[in-house]
Formats: sequence, C-alpha cells, structure tokens
Amino acid sequence: MIKKQLFEACQSYVLKRENTVKEIISSNQKALHSETKSSAGDKHETGRAMLQLEMEKAGQQLAVIDQMKMILDRVLINDTSEIIKLGSLVFTNKHNYFLAISAGEFKIENKAYYAVSVASPIGKMLLGKKIGDTFEFNGNVVIEKVV
Repeated sequence: MIKKQLFEACQSYVLKRENTVKEIISSNQKALHSETKSSAGDKHETGRAMLQLEMEKAGQQLAVIDQMKMILDRVLINDTSEIIKLGSLVFTNKHNYFLAISAGEFKIENKAYYAVSVASPIGKMLLGKKIGDTFEFNGNVVIEKVV
C-alpha cells in the first residue's frame, strides 16, 4: 500500500532529522564542556557564545521535529475519504501528494510522491477539495484521484 510506505518514509525522515539534531546537541555539549576547561579571554567567550547559539538553534529544530511527530500521530492511513484532508494521498495531472508533513520527494515504484504539510501553500490549496476539482499552482492542476 503506497500510503503506508509514504507514511513510513515520513516517520523515517523525522527520525533521521531527530538523530542528526541530537548528535549536534551532544557534540556541542561536549565542546561547551571542553571550552570551560580550556583557554580564557575573548576567544573563549566567543567560542562559548557560538556554541550557545548552535544549542538554541538545535533546540528550535527539536521543537519542529516534535511538532512533526504530533502531526504524524494524527494521520490515519487506513482512512479514505473523497474530500482531501490530513493523511490523503492525492493524484493530480501534474504530481502526486501525500498530506502529512513537509518531507520532500519520495520515490516509490519509480513514481514521485511529495510529502507536504497541510500548512504549506500546496497543502492549503488541496485541503477540502475532491476528485475533479481544479486549482491554480504553476498552471492548472486537476485532482484525478484521492486515496
């Protein structure tokens, strides 16, 4: 089932991002700890400030990742509806979209599918539409199938 594969690809995407950010945090914590032990002066303060900024940025990225996890928890892949909503797999005359999180392009069985957030511009245009509806997004787009 393509929808299940896309959902799992989104979960994997979130997990990889989370692991990367946690590695950055761990690395920065170690660097911050060694900065404390070593040199003094302006260079020391600049290094600590840069590490603090990196830690704040990583913390913000973790918050985004947590939000993505919460969205994925609300996706019901076995739920089908003619009206496009969170968790819908939408086939159009241009591209195929999976409404979940913004995770980019996934290839399944040599076909491209775009995981998009319902808050993204394309996600907002798709929400509430059904088969046969059209919308304008880089040219006319016709909704052909909703799973």
